[in-house]
Amino acid sequence: MRNKKVNIFLAVLVFVLVIWMLKGTFFQPGAGALKAGFKDVAEYRNENNTGPIQYVFTATLKDTLWSEIETFGNYKPHHKGGTTKVYYFMEGTPAPTELSPGSTNFASSFNNSCVALYEKTAVGDVIITKYPFK
Repeated sequence: MRNKKVNIFLAVLVFVLVIWMLKGTFFQPGAGALKAGFKDVAEYRNENNTGPIQYVFTATLKDTLWSEIETFGNYKPHHKGGTTKVYYFMEGTPAPTELSPGSTNFASSFNNSCVALYEKTAVGDVIITKYPFK
């Protein structure tokens, strides 16, 4: 009788742990949970895989919550040895839809609209620049 109770207890414990792990796996917070109202506009990834991988993104936002700007940037992909840049523009202002590699990633006509730049370097350092073109 005692062995049956232990088995039932262990089965219920395993069931609860599996449900808890599945909940943690499938219900992770994402960019949609952020209050600043981010929308992806454009993205670029260099095509060759022989050198460092460079990601460049542009996104619009409704409010400049600086802590959420970093969180949104952390959600973007990054490879060791590569760089990731996210340019932020206020909703309703012009934002580039075409991006290019290198140090200048879009036409200079969009510079005045850019409110922030998130940059993750090759060694994983995060740099946030408010109004990078002013």
